[in-house]
Amino acid sequence: MAKEILVVEDQEGISNFLKQGLEEEGYTITVAASGDKGLELALQNKFDLILLDWMLPRLSGLEVCQGIRKEDRETPIIFLTAKDTVQDTIAGLKNGANDYIKKPFSFEELLERIKVQFRNVAEEKPVYTLGPVTLKTETHQVFTDDVEISLTHKEFTLLEYLLKHKGAVCTRNDIIKDVWNIHFDYDTGVIDVFINGLRKKLGFTRDDSYIKTIRGVGYLANDE
Repeated sequence: MAKEILVVEDQEGISNFLKQGLEEEGYTITVAASGDKGLELALQNKFDLILLDWMLPRLSGLEVCQGIRKEDRETPIIFLTAKDTVQDTIAGLKNGANDYIKKPFSFEELLERIKVQFRNVAEEKPVYTLGPVTLKTETHQVFTDDVEISLTHKEFTLLEYLLKHKGAVCTRNDIIKDVWNIHFDYDTGVIDVFINGLRKKLGFTRDDSYIKTIRGVGYLANDE
């Protein structure tokens, strides 16, 4: 069965280009030209992936993403955006986006990013532990001493990556490439923001060795 993708994009030329190109690749495409319509479709239907423009009429892409994540924590969301500052990236990822691609973009790059998201969804869903923390990939839940902790989608993905590689140093370049799917020179300072947020939510301090900073290299998740 063909994967179903929702494209939320108000520029007709771009949405037509995406619809034609993705349908030629075998995907089933639904298009929404405004934020409110996109949110309505996303909540009423089960899509395999959502391509979401940032600047939309009536509801912004951020508002649409927030609305989707209140009801759906699993469907991959890729932002299509002309915004590329660290602050904008953090805002999008904190609100539940899985990835973003800057306009103008090549169709081939978009296809690869879509395929990455589908591979991630298809992976096995094990349970990971780190000291008092338990991460359940099947239910997308994190617990500290049996108390559930609320994480954003990107915080969850980052923690899952660190736990998957527990005991090994995760370099900053590997994290930005594998968690953020960014394969070009980029300010990795966004990682520090998310690591600090994770430590705070999980009750870790900078002195704890559960998520240890390897200065100048990256991070190491390990049991004390």
